[in-house]
Amino acid sequence: MDMRRVIGENFTRLRKQQGLTQEAVAEKSGFSQSYIGWLERGQRNPTAISIWMLAQSVNAMPADLVQPIEPN
Repeated sequence: MDMRRVIGENFTRLRKQQGLTQEAVAEKSGFSQSYIGWLERGQRNPTAISIWMLAQSVNAMPADLVQPIEPN
């Protein structure tokens, strides 16, 4: 699976678990709401620093964003 998609799906799951909207995460992380949407759709290739900042915005560790998704 494409790493961008893995990060996007993991980020979406973690954001929703925290009960956060894309707008709230944008405010916490400093990224635009558009960027958050693109990230969640796997349309952005975040840097290591971006992954760190995004993980902090959803109270997670960077490894939580890059962890491969287990098939159901």
